[in-house]
Amino acid sequence: MERLWTIMRKEIYHIWRDPRTLGLILALPAMLLILLGFGISGERTSVPMAVVDYSKTDASRRYVEYFTASDDFKVAYDVLSEAEILTLIDQGDVDVGLLIPEDFGRMLDTNQGTSVQLYINGSSDPTDVQTIQLKISAISQMVSQHILVDMLSVSPAAASLQNPIEAYTKTLYNPNGDRKLFMIPGLIPIILQVQALLLSTLAIVKEREQGTMEQLIVTPIKSWELMLGKTIPYMLVSLFNLFALLWLSNLLFGVMIAGSLWELVGLSLVFIIGSLGMGVLISNLAQSQMQAIYLAVFVVLIPAIILSGLLYPRGDMPLVTYWYSELLPVTHYLEITRGIIMRGIPAGLLWWSSTFPLLILSVIYFLASVLAFRKRI
Repeated sequence: MERLWTIMRKEIYHIWRDPRTLGLILALPAMLLILLGFGISGERTSVPMAVVDYSKTDASRRYVEYFTASDDFKVAYDVLSEAEILTLIDQGDVDVGLLIPEDFGRMLDTNQGTSVQLYINGSSDPTDVQTIQLKISAISQMVSQHILVDMLSVSPAAASLQNPIEAYTKTLYNPNGDRKLFMIPGLIPIILQVQALLLSTLAIVKEREQGTMEQLIVTPIKSWELMLGKTIPYMLVSLFNLFALLWLSNLLFGVMIAGSLWELVGLSLVFIIGSLGMGVLISNLAQSQMQAIYLAVFVVLIPAIILSGLLYPRGDMPLVTYWYSELLPVTHYLEITRGIIMRGIPAGLLWWSSTFPLLILSVIYFLASVLAFRKRI
């Protein structure tokens, strides 16, 4: 028992003499709980929708108001054509599109039936898509019943009209709700993130603990050359794994790339560079391998899995949590992989929402890793 207590006391003293590691151990779990607790929401509300109202009548405006009367939907865009709706869905800006025909109000005024067209973004979580479909169906039936009651109060002849408004729904990209088609393009970024970050996180701190850092410092090599030399081998490994993951996704799960393979590879390379730069930055800031791993897991990896949009939609996140996820390259890369693999859209359509932020973050994290190392010289 005394020998056991001796070992325990030694470990307690070791932790106590390292206040930086002790602070990380005590503070990060609580901070992560607060961040993720507020970030994970339940059922989606205020689903963004785009509306094309060709009718421009009181009846059409009232019809749209039925969708926005609760917190289920919000009109994010009033557009002029069906093509604009489809573009907004391609870009991931909206999840629902509503097209009201020109004769909508006239048909209802003359006690005749009419129809509307609804588009649903099927590249979202199949559970959310099914919920949206049920909400749309319920609202459409409720609207038809209210309008039918109003018609009957004016003209009993409307009794022969059972359904004044027929809502036709079209689910884009994943109409069958195949969950593998949704999850596989999201898992690829997470797997690459975990590998690239953990490999590069130990790059500098391992040299420091082994005592070989001094040998690197006295060499004429520049900081950026050292960072590139540390990251390029891991970058090649990550690229190999990218092709392996894409091949296995097709072979085992039937998930094919609907868009451009080379756009996906090029942006994957940008993402890998950013992830490696983030890992090297953590390695520069940490004093030990324990600190490096702890920072990588609690500051990047767990938030990347929970807050990137892999499991939970980001639209309902609180502002602080949302912007934290914006600082993670994997958040933008995940949108790109789902856009190219599922929806088959060019990366240019995601320029401002995902592609440009990914480029900026990757450059920033690599430059930060170079500057952090230069300060230590």
